[in-house]
Order: sequence, then C-alpha cells, then structure tokens
Amino acid sequence: MKKAADDLPLFARQAPRFFTISELNQIIKGTLEQELDGFWVVGEVSNFRVPPSGHYYFTLKDDKSQISAVMFRRQGLGLTFAPENGMEVLCFGKVSLYPVRGDLQLYVENMEPRGQGALYLAFEQLKKRLAAEGLFAEARKKTLPLLPASIGIVTSERGAALRDMLRIIDDRYPDRRIVVRPVRVQGEGAAEEIASGITELGGSGQVDVMIVGRGGGSLEDLWAFNEEIVARSIFASPVPVISAVGHEIDFTIADFVADLRAPTPTAAAEVVVPRKSELVDQVVDLEKQLLQWMRRKLELAREDWSGFVKRLADPERKLRETQQHVDELSVDLVRRCRDRIRQLKNRLVQGGGRLDALSPLAVLNRGYSITHKIPEEKLVKDTASLDIGDFLRVTFAKGKAICRVEGKE
Repeated sequence: MKKAADDLPLFARQAPRFFTISELNQIIKGTLEQELDGFWVVGEVSNFRVPPSGHYYFTLKDDKSQISAVMFRRQGLGLTFAPENGMEVLCFGKVSLYPVRGDLQLYVENMEPRGQGALYLAFEQLKKRLAAEGLFAEARKKTLPLLPASIGIVTSERGAALRDMLRIIDDRYPDRRIVVRPVRVQGEGAAEEIASGITELGGSGQVDVMIVGRGGGSLEDLWAFNEEIVARSIFASPVPVISAVGHEIDFTIADFVADLRAPTPTAAAEVVVPRKSELVDQVVDLEKQLLQWMRRKLELAREDWSGFVKRLADPERKLRETQQHVDELSVDLVRRCRDRIRQLKNRLVQGGGRLDALSPLAVLNRGYSITHKIPEEKLVKDTASLDIGDFLRVTFAKGKAICRVEGKE
C-alpha cells in the first residue's frame, strides 16, 4: 500500500538546505541591524577598558542582564567626559553580531552620563585630575604687584566686560598702561585662542599682571575656561594671573589655577590697582602718625630732662646742657620725619621717574652733551683722540653744533 505524501518525513518531501556558520551569523547580523537600528538604552558601565587602538570596550548591565558594548575611537573622541566603571550612562547605537565569534554586541555611537550633565561630569573629572597634579596648590600662586605699571587683559574685544574693566582702571589710576589681547571667549576654538593669548602676553615682557575672563553666561558659554589647555597656560604664566569669568556664582577650572579669582571682571579691575586717592590718604595718615610719634618722643625727652634737673648738683648748668640736647633731638626728629614723609610721597611718582631717568634725552636735559668726531662719526670719550683742527658735532638736548678744535686740555 502506497503512503500519502503528507505522511513522508520532511527530508523526503524536499531537498534539505544547510547553512554554514558564517552564513548563519550574517543572516542573524542582518536581521538584528534591520530590527534594532538606532535606539537609546540605559545601563551601568563595567569591565571598561581601552586598548592601544583607542576603542572603548565595556559591558552595559542592569540588575538582571548585561550586554557587551563597543564604542570606536572616532566616536569616543567626541565625548566631553571619561566613562568609568560604575557610571550609569545613556547610550545611543544599534545591536549587531560580531560574525567572527558570533558575539552579540551593542555598537555605541553616542554616550551621555545619566543623572548629571556631561559638561558637569567633565568639569569634575578635570578638576580632580589637575588638583592631583598640584595646579591648584596655594604654595605656587604668585603675589599680585601693589602698583603694576602695565596690565594685560585677555578677553573679547567686543564684550561689555572689557569696557567695564577699562573704565574702572582709568577711574582708579588713569596713568596705567593696558595691553589688550583680543580672543574669542566661547565656541569652537575659543579655548585654543585664550591659551595662546595668555602664553603670548605673559611671555612678552610687556605686562606685570594679567586679567583673563569674560562676562556671564551658561555653563556651555563659559566652557572654554574649563578646558585643560587654558588651565595649563595659566599655570605656566610667568606673571600673576587674575581669573574673572562670569558672575560671582560661576566657578571654572581657570578660577582654581589662577593666582587670584575675582568674582566678576569688574571686581578684577578693582583689585588689580588701588585707588590713587587712597594711596594719597595713606601717606597723609602716615604723616600724622609720624608727627604724633615725634611729639611723644619730645614729651618723653622733656620728662627725662625734668628728672635729670632734680638730681643735678648744679641745676643751672645741667639745665642748659639738657635744654641744648632736647633742642638737638627736636631738630633731628623733625628732619627725620620730614625726610620720611618726603620719601613716602615720592613713591607715588617713582615709576614715571625711573623711566625718565633711563632716557638718553633726560641726560642731555641735565646739561650734558654727546660729541662725535666728523666725518668719521666716532664718539669722542677723551681728548687724546683729538687733533688741533678736527671738526666735531656736539649734540645738545635741543639742537646740534659743528665745532673745530682750537686747543686741548
């Protein structure tokens, strides 16, 4: 009796098809990529490792399951934070199969920390690392000069912060020299410009102190001052740096590295130079204190003199001697006090005086002249180099004269 076709075994109804392992993995891979392409997943990072290739390999897990994950180096360079074991993250990517081993993997294209912003996390990580290197140590911070002759400012030339700083410095001490290094303070490439400005201005030898900053803004707006390149340029500056970024509540990495943190650009301008009127008031106060000290010394001298008179055998003679001594002390004290007061007053103008003293024209103004032998244009330093009849050009503070040697001494 012949069996019905439906009763025949499966392999007897049609020719069986066999897959190679590679073909099967490719089919699975294609199905996964088609069905699970582009989604967000949340999980905890574990087994995080970075081989020499720079790719990120890690496991993403929750309390019940886990999956292998990879983030290639090109995508990883775009992260603003460093993934760590135990960190809860949001990952965007797709699921696929690594055909060589048949491993199921999550291919991550973007990653964000969960529970706190990526920028904030990057800020805390960099702050912790630089602190460990000693960039924030108080012992290495430089002292600001009391009265800088030249002040450098690294900021945007179009910002209101620069106008405020210039106005305040001019109000407090109008004869200070200011060197502005304009830079971009936000956006792509801003950190590099700021770091370059700090390096150039600090190494120029033209400034005694430097203000680095900008007006307020969001964390993203201020982010250039949280970049490592800016922190290291501040640390390497040979002149003191005042950080003045944003408002009083804003803190950046630059604030921690700088020699002084000012809560605002306006405050930085106020701290970099004292008020000229306040310095004058201090001199006046010192003058009063010196006069009071002088009067007290005179009173003590008179008291001593009175005691001596009572113990003297010849009061009239001792009285005259003591009176003369008191007079000498009085004159000496007055002279010393006046000299000291004059020294204190001169400190206010010493900066300009030093520059004038170094000028060759200032030497000529004091009555000196410069003599050249012509036509050789040889500077004459003594009469031994001159002969009778030689022609000389004499340069005075104002004008020149041509002379002939008639005699020598």
